[in-house]
Amino acid sequence: MHGIYEKLKALNITLPAVSVPAAAYLPFVQTGNLVFLSGHLAKKDGQVILGQLGKTMTTEEGKLAARAIAIDLMGTLHAAVGDLGKVKRIVKVMSLVNSTPDFTEQHLVTNGCSELLADVFGDAGKHARSAFGVAQIPMGACVEIELIAEIA
Repeated sequence: MHGIYEKLKALNITLPAVSVPAAAYLPFVQTGNLVFLSGHLAKKDGQVILGQLGKTMTTEEGKLAARAIAIDLMGTLHAAVGDLGKVKRIVKVMSLVNSTPDFTEQHLVTNGCSELLADVFGDAGKHARSAFGVAQIPMGACVEIELIAEIA
């Protein structure tokens, strides 16, 4: 049960508090044994990471932004369930990547999130996924990711 927190500590990751929603929605909703996390924007030092993949950002920069979102998602998931040890499985991740029409590496950007979830949760962190290129994301963010988790 505490193995997940030990992994986070070993990775030098501190889970953030849940962000206050910027519009009319909840940060998470639980129904049955599923927890749905609303989309999280890429942030660094509390500020939205602005940019467009294929124009102002590289794939590697986008991947780091997606990794930062994974940390925020885990912070929200912790707030939702009280203990990440209760997570039976990360079921699905959906990633929206602010990108130019000719940018085709949304899947590689999203790996920043997916790889960290697998590192932290092991096999339970391996999930189904969608990664889309979109024309714009709220506030000009480079990446937005939502998550569905199953709780034991």
